[in-house]
Amino acid sequence: MKNILKTVLFFFVLNACAQEQFSIYFDTNKFNAKNTEINRLNQWLLANKDAKIIGANGYCDEDGSTTLNDTLSKKRINFVFNLIKNKVKFRQDFKTHSFGKLHQLSQIKAQNRKVTLFYILPKDFDKEEEILGIKKEVVAPTRSENQKPRPIKFKETLTIENPDGSMLSIKVDTIFMQKINLAKVGEKIKIENINFIINTFAIINESRVKLFELLYVLQQNPKLKIEIHGHLCCNPIDKQNLSTQRARAITNFLVNYGIDKTRLTFKGFGGTMPIHKIPEQTPDQAQQNRRVEILIVAN
Repeated sequence: MKNILKTVLFFFVLNACAQEQFSIYFDTNKFNAKNTEINRLNQWLLANKDAKIIGANGYCDEDGSTTLNDTLSKKRINFVFNLIKNKVKFRQDFKTHSFGKLHQLSQIKAQNRKVTLFYILPKDFDKEEEILGIKKEVVAPTRSENQKPRPIKFKETLTIENPDGSMLSIKVDTIFMQKINLAKVGEKIKIENINFIINTFAIINESRVKLFELLYVLQQNPKLKIEIHGHLCCNPIDKQNLSTQRARAITNFLVNYGIDKTRLTFKGFGGTMPIHKIPEQTPDQAQQNRRVEILIVAN
């Protein structure tokens, strides 16, 4: 008895939120309905003015060819649609289907010549997607512009690969990494202690740890996008385009270690954006002008 009760309740709930349907019938080979059918349709509209049409199917009987019947069923749908289009709500992606005689035929011919409207009542509007069997796409929550990036608990040591293939465990600057992670869009951050072999874009071994720190931040924060800026000292004109090559070298390092290139851009500014006026007055000023910065593009 309990199992029977469960079955009955299941079908009751299913029926309570199921789509409804109404059919209007036609004479043989006709796509204009009789006045009696039009009156039935108008009565339905009066009784269901708050309903929403979610689909319409057109059908024909077994007489005639499939092609002719398909055309006829389409005309029947258009006829009904023109009668109701300004009198009832329609689903935005409202679809019509014409079946000709390719459907389950009734033994009574007159019942096969029809247009069936499928609709839902206001009580079921909130279940519309469920009734239609449409699965809602799960969208990962995105951070609003006013929301701050969340801190990440970074490891204090990383294992990196040396140029000769050996592995090395190094202590990293978690403060620097957190600064990048929490930076706002549009903020620029200087990468300290990153140096290149003079007049080249080759990074000296002692500076590779900074690249691995930057790599680690990008790996831990997949929303982070950056633009790498290269700057030179001593001369405002970058004859060898060295600043761009250095910014590109850092970008290539990150891409080689698996960072998607769509998250990275780079630019070289030569000596056109110095911190200290060129020519610099001291070696320290020159070192500050000769720098790599990252611009936060997205976070």
